[in-house]
Amino acid sequence: MVTEADHNTRLDLYLSRHYSHLSRSYIQRIVKMGEVKVDGEVKRSSYHLKTGQEVVAHFSPLEEPTITPEDISLEILHEDEHLLVINKSPGMVVHPAAGNYHGTLVNALLYHCQNLSSIGGTRRPGIVHRLDKGTSGVMVVAKDDHTHRHLAQQFRNYQVKKLYLALVWGKTREDQRVIDIPIGRDMMNRKKISTRTRRGREATTELQVVERLPGFTLIEVHPLTGRTHQIRVHLVHIHHSLVGDSTYGGSQWRGVQHREKREALRRFNRPALHASILGFIHPATHQYVEYRAPFPEDMANLLKVLRK
Repeated sequence: MVTEADHNTRLDLYLSRHYSHLSRSYIQRIVKMGEVKVDGEVKRSSYHLKTGQEVVAHFSPLEEPTITPEDISLEILHEDEHLLVINKSPGMVVHPAAGNYHGTLVNALLYHCQNLSSIGGTRRPGIVHRLDKGTSGVMVVAKDDHTHRHLAQQFRNYQVKKLYLALVWGKTREDQRVIDIPIGRDMMNRKKISTRTRRGREATTELQVVERLPGFTLIEVHPLTGRTHQIRVHLVHIHHSLVGDSTYGGSQWRGVQHREKREALRRFNRPALHASILGFIHPATHQYVEYRAPFPEDMANLLKVLRK
């Protein structure tokens, strides 16, 4: 039954919220196939729900491409019989998607592990949460369904400690700041997330300055919520976009006068964002554990140049 909190929500978004382990593409496919009914009628993914309506979905298995194990090196920070924690390298896609079925973290995990949780389906075995392709840093992967569900619940309830290091353009005025601005699909460009949205979702991010450099700031970022592209969008909102983030306005190297710095910035072709710390309650031991991913070499090298 649709509650008042979900009133006027798109059907596909409603299903994504309530079945977070399912991919958006899968949900849209079953809606298109007529496997989802609202008050007994088939609706489109874009249909906006009303309070009190009944949504019934039949999650039929869909034919999925075969994902092959690949001998790709992984930096493992911790591993036990229930989970493993890895330091994802920048440029690695987390799970296969259309046109990109090789070289992903999932391909590497399938080669490394005998067992991975099945909740995410064939494309996302073991994947509890994601980092963007360009983001490096610590991730946790579940080996069994119980561990997966336990961890996913912690992520949904914002009980997981997540700290990032971000290199941004400009000198921030404040040493500490909290950004509490809803975000959602941009009104003009549906492929981007923005604060300029018709149906924004709550998003809160804490910032703490680590180091100030000429024209740049290294910031520790603590996202209190877990929205898509939240950190990148909130930084754009305060006019301090991530270095290297071409999607959200972070490619400004042409305006840098110092030749060596300009060339280093030009070569840095990913958002300068690193997931440095991840802490959670271990599903088996029920003890709090915390893991740190070392600062990535490419960001460290860039900082050396920018300090000059």
